[in-house]
Amino acid sequence: MISKFYFSRILGRPVYQSKVHHMLGRIADLYVDTDYKRPKVVAIKLRGGVTLDSTAVAIELNGSKYNFYCRRLRGKDVAGKENYFSLKETMLDKQIIDLDGRKVVRVNDLRFAVVSEGLFLIAVDIGLEGLLRRLDVAKPMKNVLQLFHKNLPGQLILWDDVQTVESGENVLKLAAQAKKISMLHPSDVADIIEDLDKDKQMSMFTALDEEKAADVLEEMEPESQVTLIDNLSITKAANVLEKMPSDEVADIFGILDQDIVHNLLKVMNKETSREVQELMEYPENTVGSLMSTDLVSINEQMTVEDCLVRLRREKPELDTVYFLYVVNAAHRLTGIVSLRDLAVSEPTVRIHDMMNTDFHVVRDNDTLPDLIQIISKYNLPAVAVVDKTDKLSGTVIATDVLYDLLHKH
Repeated sequence: MISKFYFSRILGRPVYQSKVHHMLGRIADLYVDTDYKRPKVVAIKLRGGVTLDSTAVAIELNGSKYNFYCRRLRGKDVAGKENYFSLKETMLDKQIIDLDGRKVVRVNDLRFAVVSEGLFLIAVDIGLEGLLRRLDVAKPMKNVLQLFHKNLPGQLILWDDVQTVESGENVLKLAAQAKKISMLHPSDVADIIEDLDKDKQMSMFTALDEEKAADVLEEMEPESQVTLIDNLSITKAANVLEKMPSDEVADIFGILDQDIVHNLLKVMNKETSREVQELMEYPENTVGSLMSTDLVSINEQMTVEDCLVRLRREKPELDTVYFLYVVNAAHRLTGIVSLRDLAVSEPTVRIHDMMNTDFHVVRDNDTLPDLIQIISKYNLPAVAVVDKTDKLSGTVIATDVLYDLLHKH
């Protein structure tokens, strides 16, 4: 009994009418139903356009060849079925995403399994063996390699680790599969999108929710950022950018067409737009051009419990809360509080009574060498930025400085 086989081994094979052994045609494609955990083959398309119901066809192995016998003539309507898609048209030689390897690969062959419930697609072959198999030279190549005590390695990806990419009408719905992608780190998703063909990058990016899209856009290379924003509607682009740190948005605006920047600033909410424009006014290679305004500042009259309530409400990003910055009524920086100190202190303790007043700052118009010197000398994960009147302007994260050095200098 046949249990497993490759797609390349059955393409072009004849299908016979079993009782009279009359050839009905040769296999041109298979259709699968994606409503199952793994795609189930529901129809066999023959050259010439006839499509048979797969349940009416039996498979037999004759030597090294597969024969198909149609026990009863029963057609299958696959037109307009959103959960059906053809394999040859939408999978072979197409890009897919290997979720386990976190990379874009090409499909060379497909692996099926026959079980009591039917015929299912269980894996894709992305290796050289799959390509050679389709050229019908895999076996002789293996024989040659054996002379040198070498093997032809297979490279299969289980279907559970596959994310298809939009291609044609009969394909897995990208939006329905986007949850798999969203589970990956934004940096991995960014790498995947950048490796896709240009016409598929937008489909993958727009399938992400806006929060994830913002995280991914932040991780992408400048050229890719420009390409994506140029092809998004102004409203969609503005919604995504509003969920990014203002300093990252300012960096992107520095490389975008200024007409697009002008339109985006008009659509974005006023507070974000103002913060971005202020950051864009700082000269390059100054602290202000690198600082983030996304920080947590607290009043020195607040209690520990007040601060914890605020943190729970605002849910700041992890890299913005190395320290809580304490300000007075005039918004001048008077101290800092670490998360550790906050966690171990009694809820009723006032911030003024526990804050550290021995801290380091940089000014927004200082140069980057000045900033690097302070961060490296005192081994700071982040440092507060103040203006000429000592008012808190923002913060600079050490990792942002490192990124700037690696990518811009």
